[in-house]
Amino acid sequence: MKLVVVSAGLSVPSSTRLLGDRLAAAVARRAEADVEVIELRDLAVEIAHAFTNAFAGKALAAAQGAVAAADGLIVVTPVFSASYSGLFKSFFDVLDKDALTGTPVLIAATGGTARHSLVLEHALRPLFAYLRAVVVPTGVYAASEDWGEEGLAGRIERAAGELAALMAGLSAAGVGASGGLAAGAAVALEAGASGGLAAGASGAFGAGAPGGFDVVPFEEQLARLAASGG
Repeated sequence: MKLVVVSAGLSVPSSTRLLGDRLAAAVARRAEADVEVIELRDLAVEIAHAFTNAFAGKALAAAQGAVAAADGLIVVTPVFSASYSGLFKSFFDVLDKDALTGTPVLIAATGGTARHSLVLEHALRPLFAYLRAVVVPTGVYAASEDWGEEGLAGRIERAAGELAALMAGLSAAGVGASGGLAAGAAVALEAGASGGLAAGASGAFGAGAPGGFDVVPFEEQLARLAASGG
């Protein structure tokens, strides 16, 4: 399996890169994976050029290919103006819109204060949901005071376990990064979840349409609501 870390840290050394490395190491302890780290700092010029000429330079194209082929992705950004950095967003803006469909993603961020921790939920999670990635439940935020604290280590281990389990489940079922969100979700439910969603979906939708869904025309649904007085 291939695990790719995308780090948007700007300084050297970088706490953003350090968090990405710790997360990758925790995942690698649970699943056999080759780890590749992409430093967006090194791609900043090519990313800017891609916006103006719609052409990816050699290094940027290689990074885009690595992300698209990943079995799992760890993304880490510093917090700028209460959100992800412009460099971080720009990289995913020049990525193919279907590149992350069905790919397991662990979101993480670093900042100077714990007050920015909600960046995971109001910025990063919606971004990767829009890109149709499968975002693991636990995101990891590290403020300056978190380094060396047990709480951070626990969050890293929990998030890494979630990503490793999802990657292993997809790999065991033979579903690659291009397998799609529907296939990935089905495998994940079968491999480790309680089956509640799968069972509910099976009972709620018929098998008349491809994928097991019955499509009810809007006019017919309105007629049913009118007849029932709804």
